[in-house]
Amino acid sequence: MFDLVADVESYPKFLPLCESLVVHSRRKDGEREILVATMTVAYKVIRESFTTKVTLERSALLIRAEYIDGPFSYLENVWRFEPHGRGDSIVHFSIDYAFRSRALGLVMGAVFDRAFRKFTEAFEARADAVYGTV
Repeated sequence: MFDLVADVESYPKFLPLCESLVVHSRRKDGEREILVATMTVAYKVIRESFTTKVTLERSALLIRAEYIDGPFSYLENVWRFEPHGRGDSIVHFSIDYAFRSRALGLVMGAVFDRAFRKFTEAFEARADAVYGTV
């Protein structure tokens, strides 16, 4: 599952609202891999892009995305993977954000909340498609 979540370039294929994702840079920092990526999300006539620094820590089974630029005042999400049984894992996902603009927050807030709640389902469906149903 770590590899599936770390494959950010594939997000537009299956993630709700994700129209595009561009990785601007990728570098190693010891055992960590650090990406800077811009995701564009769209819903009807509204389209917003935001840039995050994504840190992939395979040895810790941890992926963290930290906000750099875009319509938010802050955004952070964390994926933590806990091995469980025969190759499967328990996935812990958290996301916290706030829009910079109150108006955009009113318009997009409910849409983003619903989309983020569907992330789990989208990643589960993607895992089934990539790895097969267990």
